[in-house]
Amino acid sequence: MLPQNPLRAAVGMLIAVAALYGIEFYDVATPAASLDSYGIEPRDVDGLGGILWAPLLHAGWAHLWANTLPFLVLGWLVLAGGLRQFVAVTATVWIVGGIGTWLVGAPGHHVGASGVIFGWMVFLLLRGFFQRSFAQILVALVLFFYWGGMLWGVLPGQPGISWEGHLFGALGGVLAAWLVARSTRRQVAEPAPGKLAE
Repeated sequence: MLPQNPLRAAVGMLIAVAALYGIEFYDVATPAASLDSYGIEPRDVDGLGGILWAPLLHAGWAHLWANTLPFLVLGWLVLAGGLRQFVAVTATVWIVGGIGTWLVGAPGHHVGASGVIFGWMVFLLLRGFFQRSFAQILVALVLFFYWGGMLWGVLPGQPGISWEGHLFGALGGVLAAWLVARSTRRQVAEPAPGKLAE
């Protein structure tokens, strides 16, 4: 299932990516700013603010570049449900991923949009099954074939990679898919004002 207005959705995602690159450029050009220190610092009260900022920050250009394509494509597909749903799904993934990382993450500063990317990926994989939509399941199968290997990133093992951010971002995606499916079923079950239920 593709966005109703693919071009508008693509422009929106390109603007979001440009903002991430702008933030990274500022961080590199202004070393004193030390933006990465505003990431999530697990179990430190001062690090709670990182829940809001971590997905906007990256540990260098290579980190940001690795996140760019999946951020663009998956974000564009999440926009298929409309802007309101996109905001709700992203907020759910962002908050669940951030809180989970803060609670159990390894010491250090956790930054990067990959937690949101994992959440979007899992949301897109499960949405069709929860909503019993053949078109959405088909999209999920294509995504799984192309990017399914990324899901191994929820497991520990690679030094310097916040698997905790990936794991809890993915769990946020599960929650978002369930909430969207429940909301959709409720809307279908309730007749519109002035109409009789069939």
